[in-house]
Amino acid sequence: MRKNGRAARTLARVVLLAALVAAAGCARPAAAKRAGGAVIPFTPAAAAQITATQAADKEVTVFGQKIHYVEAGSGPVVVLLHGLGGNSTNWAFQIQALAQKYRVVVPDQVGFGRSDKPLINYRVGTYADFLDKFLDELKIEKASLVGNSMGGWIAALYAAQRPARVERLVLVDAAGFRPPKEFDLAALSGLNPSTRAGMKSLAALVFFNPLLKTDAAVDVMLTQRLSAGDGYTIQSLVESIYRGEDMLDGRLSAVKQPTLLVWGREDGLTPLAREGERFQKEITGARLVVFDNCGHVPQVEKAAEFNAAVLGFLSGEAK
Repeated sequence: MRKNGRAARTLARVVLLAALVAAAGCARPAAAKRAGGAVIPFTPAAAAQITATQAADKEVTVFGQKIHYVEAGSGPVVVLLHGLGGNSTNWAFQIQALAQKYRVVVPDQVGFGRSDKPLINYRVGTYADFLDKFLDELKIEKASLVGNSMGGWIAALYAAQRPARVERLVLVDAAGFRPPKEFDLAALSGLNPSTRAGMKSLAALVFFNPLLKTDAAVDVMLTQRLSAGDGYTIQSLVESIYRGEDMLDGRLSAVKQPTLLVWGREDGLTPLAREGERFQKEITGARLVVFDNCGHVPQVEKAAEFNAAVLGFLSGEAK
């Protein structure tokens, strides 16, 4: 039990960083998986090395706000968009694999991570506007977008609004539809936990891996959550959802880009049957890939398989 507790704490500290941690494979030092043609050892040390060395830290000003981002590789541009309460480190296992063929740009979106956190009424429309100006500042005319959770919502909204600027679209356990009538909106407060019980409940919805639901892992996650400094941002976005702003209902017919949907079958936040299958129905030609034994963050819990699917899709090998 003590050994498992140490493994859970180490695992969570290294890869979680903002709200995520690596999958069970990270707890086995000898484990390695092939991701996008390169063998990446899934260990805590490797995760730290990927985060620290695979991308250059950069900064740009967007609407007067400092936006931190990391960048690696060259070629066609791929922008990775994190979700609610996340930051650029949530894509630590993707940067090396994707940068072999692409220019990978990974922002801390405004209000999160190392970017400025103005006290504004945040909504997904805010992020679509910031993304547009961000691309302008980096002189990127067109990019493929990969978005997880709220990042997928932002990517889908932007693709519908600015189709000429989006090459391909990858939505990963995306949010964005109006909650069903029977959904208790008060439950959304659980996205901004401030207690051990609240964090444990959120972890149960996000992760499949039982190692990430232990008391030790939950304590690390709560520590990260309380020190992230983005509680106001999250609460503001939750209130925007209460108001029904920027929902994707009725908008997805405007998405004409080739689209890949990636989902964890055990996702408890944006369930496959309620969200993933609806995206597939409403985006013409969208292809759905589902990973078993996986929750809300397949880029973490199924990193090698995720990278292979995304690389195949971006290259046009998988239609």
